[in-house]
Amino acid sequence: MKSIHWFRNDLRLADNPALSAASGNDVLPIFIQDPKDSENMGQASKLWLHHSLNKLNESLDGKLQFIHGDTIDEIRKLINSEKIDAIYWNKIFEPEQELKDRDLINSLHVDYQIFNGSLLWKPESILKDDGTPYKVFTPFYRKGCVKFGETPREPLPKAKLNFFHANKKSSLDELNLLPLHPWKNKIESKWDMGEESAMKRLDDFLESGIQNYKEGRNYPSKRFVSRLSPHLHFGEISPNQIWFKTRAMGDDKNIDHFCSELGWREFSHYLIHHFSFMLEENLNSNFDAFPWENNTQLIESWKRGETGYPIVDAGMKELWETGYMHNRVRMIVGSFLVKNLLTHWSYGRDWFNDCLVDADLANNTASWQWVAGTGADAAPYFRIFNPVKQGQDFDKDGEYTKKYLPQLSNMPDKYLFNPWEAPREILDDAGIKLGENYPHPIVELKSSRENALASFAQIKKKK
Repeated sequence: MKSIHWFRNDLRLADNPALSAASGNDVLPIFIQDPKDSENMGQASKLWLHHSLNKLNESLDGKLQFIHGDTIDEIRKLINSEKIDAIYWNKIFEPEQELKDRDLINSLHVDYQIFNGSLLWKPESILKDDGTPYKVFTPFYRKGCVKFGETPREPLPKAKLNFFHANKKSSLDELNLLPLHPWKNKIESKWDMGEESAMKRLDDFLESGIQNYKEGRNYPSKRFVSRLSPHLHFGEISPNQIWFKTRAMGDDKNIDHFCSELGWREFSHYLIHHFSFMLEENLNSNFDAFPWENNTQLIESWKRGETGYPIVDAGMKELWETGYMHNRVRMIVGSFLVKNLLTHWSYGRDWFNDCLVDADLANNTASWQWVAGTGADAAPYFRIFNPVKQGQDFDKDGEYTKKYLPQLSNMPDKYLFNPWEAPREILDDAGIKLGENYPHPIVELKSSRENALASFAQIKKKK
């Protein structure tokens, strides 16, 4: 029997339910770059995808078929030309992708099987006692998932399959995924893509990072985070592999907290499944009347890391140079954009989508709505991160900030996160000329905070 395995966000051979189900068949492995999907894919994601596909193809002895075109049309062509009997794939839990699955199913005249290879719990299976979806994380995770949800599936071993070539030759380069901008070179030097690298990263984290995870994860210069998010997004590793390997280490606060962060990933996908409108609209409609300013000049300064607030600027430089940003810093730069600059969260979402190697539709959307106060279990709008205090609290010695803003390397700790308050002689000694080699603040913290709270008060009155 001849079958197709359609690779999507499951770019691995181990713990791949759809691939394992095809065991015993002659399997044609394919990847389709649908123009309708690539329109929404950021440049950093395309870069990662290129290298991940290359690694996967090596694991398949060069037998991965690369296709550019409409998904349904291309699959139907292959079924006819290769005399295919069945097709297997893993589901992507995103509204548009689920619609695509339904359209494909309706067009098929061969057997098919669809599996969950990307989530620990199916979103449709977790509901409150009254049958409605959760909007608060803690009961969703502790009660809906861990206590009453089905036990997550144990990881599957690497499938033993007979892969074959399609009659038509293909090349990864035909997908045109690699960005032309030289910016890509820095990102390529920071990461190792692929299934083998993902497992190594997990092993390294469990050996040397998780022991201090609960407290240490807030400090961007420390190596207490897993940095598994891009590997997870592209399915080079599954949440099941991470969950079971982590749980096998025993129970303590660090392990529990790390597993709960996997729960937040589940929650994000859960939210866009049950409330798909939140991909473009505020989950909390009270914010529909919020008077956003969306100042183009201020947004551009934020994107370039030229706000005059060092911890914010360091985060935006890290994003540009590495395709990644530490989670604590994501919250800081997000709060600054939405609340100090009064910018709608969608502007931040779109920039992150283009620049992050771990850009994930569910995580990115839910996280931006969280920091804006418009989403589920969101940070209250009046919780406005103070970038000076955040820098002093979580990058006390300035190691992270100075790494991405080397011009501030000689600034004393007292003024590192508020250089505009430093006496002239301190600035001179540090080699800093505000407005020349480091910008003046683009907004004043106190007044911008007051402005944000006044704007919030306006919509509270309209309730």
